[in-house]
Amino acid sequence: MCGIAGIIESSGVDRGALMEQMMQILEHRGPDGYQVCHRDGVTLGHRRLSIIDIQGGDQPMFTDDQRYAIIYNGEVYNYKSIRSELKALGVPFHTQSDTEVLLKGYEMWGETVLDKLNGIFAFAIHDRLSGNVFLARDHFGIKPLYYYKGTDFLVFSSEQKAILLHPGVERKPNYTAMHIQMNLRYTQTEETLFEGMRQLPPGHSMIYAEGKLTQRRYYTHKPEIDYRMSEKTAIEGLHHYLGQAVNRQLVSDVPVGVYLSGGLDSSAIVEKIASAGGKDINTFTMGFNEPTDEFGDAQLIADTFHTHHRTTSLSFDPLKGFPEVIWHAEQPKINLLQGFNMSRYVRQHVKVVLGGLGGDELFAGYDIHRLIYPFNKWHKWMPKPLSKVMQGLSDLLFKIQSTTGPLKWDEYRRGAQMLLSIGDIQKYYLILRNVWEVDQGMFKKIYSPGFLAEQDLKGVVWKEFTPYFDAYRDLEALDQVMAVERHTKMVNDYLLVEDRMSMANGVEERVPFLDTDLVRFAASIPLHLKMKGGKTKYLFRKAMESRLPKRIIHKKKWGFTVNPYLQFKKDLKEVAEQILTEKFVREQGIFNYAYIRKILDAPPHPRMRWHYNLLWVMMGYAIWQQMFIDTRMYEEKQFDLKAFMR
Repeated sequence: MCGIAGIIESSGVDRGALMEQMMQILEHRGPDGYQVCHRDGVTLGHRRLSIIDIQGGDQPMFTDDQRYAIIYNGEVYNYKSIRSELKALGVPFHTQSDTEVLLKGYEMWGETVLDKLNGIFAFAIHDRLSGNVFLARDHFGIKPLYYYKGTDFLVFSSEQKAILLHPGVERKPNYTAMHIQMNLRYTQTEETLFEGMRQLPPGHSMIYAEGKLTQRRYYTHKPEIDYRMSEKTAIEGLHHYLGQAVNRQLVSDVPVGVYLSGGLDSSAIVEKIASAGGKDINTFTMGFNEPTDEFGDAQLIADTFHTHHRTTSLSFDPLKGFPEVIWHAEQPKINLLQGFNMSRYVRQHVKVVLGGLGGDELFAGYDIHRLIYPFNKWHKWMPKPLSKVMQGLSDLLFKIQSTTGPLKWDEYRRGAQMLLSIGDIQKYYLILRNVWEVDQGMFKKIYSPGFLAEQDLKGVVWKEFTPYFDAYRDLEALDQVMAVERHTKMVNDYLLVEDRMSMANGVEERVPFLDTDLVRFAASIPLHLKMKGGKTKYLFRKAMESRLPKRIIHKKKWGFTVNPYLQFKKDLKEVAEQILTEKFVREQGIFNYAYIRKILDAPPHPRMRWHYNLLWVMMGYAIWQQMFIDTRMYEEKQFDLKAFMR
């Protein structure tokens, strides 16, 4: 697990000096060292976090004839079986690393090697003979890969801040991506918050040849549901594929731990390690100094499976670390601090940790799934004339409530609008995810008149989701949503946070639930087995009921996140008032200060969670802008919160 960077240049830039800078700014991703190579107008750099074949896995790595060179971030979990296949074909090996397997596999099979891989990866291979550079990203986007194509150059990296160091890259904000961020609290697009910078999508490869980029999708995940599957078959398959995934991802030459929240997914991972004979299991739990902390449940699992268990808590004023996590994430997000502090604590004990992300996406574990399930059939059969009437009522409801009601009533209004959108699963889902773009009146509330006059942002978020919902129209509503989220929120929100916050502290986080075989099997399970009686994760609970304590099986799900209402009362309001001052907001010219002031002055209320999250993202965007656009603070690693206060 590492950081990679590459420069393909013909404009006379000093690639050696530039790559040295890129390696320095990526140091956190590979604290065990770095190497750089220059080949025929191509410069490749690699920062290493040593996990497998600590002595022999240095990169860039070359084929015996020096034709191919690879830089690679990730792990190929089935590399031993691929290695055996290659050896049977007469391919020699000089190391025990998965890097050499990937390199020799590409040399033997070309880009079709991707079809054999089970793992997490982003890599680049330079072909000295053709001069081409081949890049690829793993099936589900667990590892990142960003790039910027100029007139006569290409620069790519694991993180955007390294690309910004190139003198040909303009540091300009992308307001379309910003608008998406304000709605979703993540950027759902191939673009980034930086104009012109893009990310390679999951399951895609790309070739840079003769100054042109050609992109290809090598992996498409389309659920093939087996409606005849029995509950017994589903449970047996779940145990088989989850156990297989966990065993694959325990491969390491350094100690491995588990993020143990006390919830069902992370507890199941511990159970699978223990049932396979694993000993000396390291588990870690973090709390937020809030009533929803899960220390007791985590300790119950630790005691049940006799793990080496450690706990830590987030500080009472976590926002003092907000600039640092924005620097790592390169976007203003509200769910960064907990992962950053957790990985910083874990790094004192292990380099590799397994997490439970993906379990809810595969087995219907979120509250939004419970809110969609009762209307599963209705979305498909709702008469269109009635849907139009309900849309009219929704628009009227927004006009009435938004002009006369207090902010705390917004949640009730959005709930009513959600019900009025039955028959349109895309709109129903976006309202459920608190996307405000669906109400045109919100634009004037959130943005300044001058900004709206310059930017046409209507329908931007809607257009991002339409291709995904269209691709799964033949599925039931909840199956649609789960499939869509595996392409959207899971990749660009949850997985981004997992990668950036763990790598910020030199920790490799693995996600067994996103093993390709497990995902394929889970997607084949019919919905009526995943949920029953409105109960989320029915099948998963049923499968684990004889293997985990009853309290864990039946507990309510708590997200691994801070409570925005409690955070507002801790330090969010105080910090926001010092960053989002009237003077700054008016000079920035994007947001409507009157609406910000309205949120700050309203009596604190638990039903204003959406407003506090919006405030959090606006404040984060102000820090991001000052750090990456207005100044070069990102190069200086200036993380003092006071430096961003006005």
